Amino acid sequence: MDMTSPPETLCRLADIPDGGVLGVDPPDPQGEPLLLARQGNSVQAWLNICPHAGRRMDYAPGLFLIKGDKLTCAVHGATFALRENGLCVQGPCRGQSLMAVPVKVENGVVLRA
Repeated sequence: MDMTSPPETLCRLADIPDGGVLGVDPPDPQGEPLLLARQGNSVQAWLNICPHAGRRMDYAPGLFLIKGDKLTCAVHGATFALRENGLCVQGPCRGQSLMAVPVKVENGVVLRA
C-alpha cells in the first residue's frame, strides 16, 4: 500500500458489541482475516489466525468462543487474553501472542491504520 492511499475501512464502531468481538474478512481474497475487540470507543485488532496451528480461530465465519476478555481458539482450545494484547494464557501455544494489527477509530468508523 502506498502512503497516499486512504486507510482501509474495516467496519463501523457500532458493528462491534461493546466488550465483544467481530470477525472481519478482507475484500482481497489473499488478505488475512481479522479479529476486532471493542472496549467503549477503543478497538484492538489481531489477525484471526492462531499462532499454534496457523488456522482461523472462529468456529464458523465470524463466530467466536469468548467469555469475558478470553477468546478460545475453536481448533485446539488455545485461550487468549484480549486485554493482555492477545497473550495465550492456556493451551498449546501458551506464552505466544496473537499478531496485532494497527487500527484507529475516526468518526465512528474503524480503519486499518
